[in-house]
Amino acid sequence: MAMVMAAVLSENVSLEDFIASPPDDMEWVDGQIAEKNGMTVKHSRIQSRLDYSWRSYKNSSGQGGEVYTEVPCRTDRRVRRPDVAYLTSELVDQYGDVPTFPQSPLLVAEIVSPTDIAEDVFLKAQEYLDSGCWEVWIVFPESRWIMIMTQTQKLAFNSGDVISTQLVLLGFSVAVDELLG
Repeated sequence: MAMVMAAVLSENVSLEDFIASPPDDMEWVDGQIAEKNGMTVKHSRIQSRLDYSWRSYKNSSGQGGEVYTEVPCRTDRRVRRPDVAYLTSELVDQYGDVPTFPQSPLLVAEIVSPTDIAEDVFLKAQEYLDSGCWEVWIVFPESRWIMIMTQTQKLAFNSGDVISTQLVLLGFSVAVDELLG
């Protein structure tokens, strides 16, 4: 999968070296350290709102776990940094404060940037699902819709809809308009 990246900073970096000490705002893609790109003010605002919403809900519902932004995680092919991710209490206890999670978080959100290629975004979502993730939210800020992907379904929500988690952080819901503001 060819992702559009702002810059390839280093070639031929071993996966083991990257996992042991992942640089900020970087992903390991096909043996190269690549900078994530395309962050906009809108992207940052949506990331913050989603982080706050999931965090508030996991606290008020008593489900525990942790919500992360840009946390390094291992997929079956790469090391990624999902925009927002949730791990259950069990996974937090199991992994502690490792430099890189050895699997995808169970719930992941990716916010599509203006420079992203649609096919690459869907392939990245499938990569998470193939690596232990149960549910991926793909957020399209400009078209104002959100897609949820699981192993068995793909759901789309747009302005005016209320979106709910399907398999993880059960009971969480938020208006699409509130999230995308």
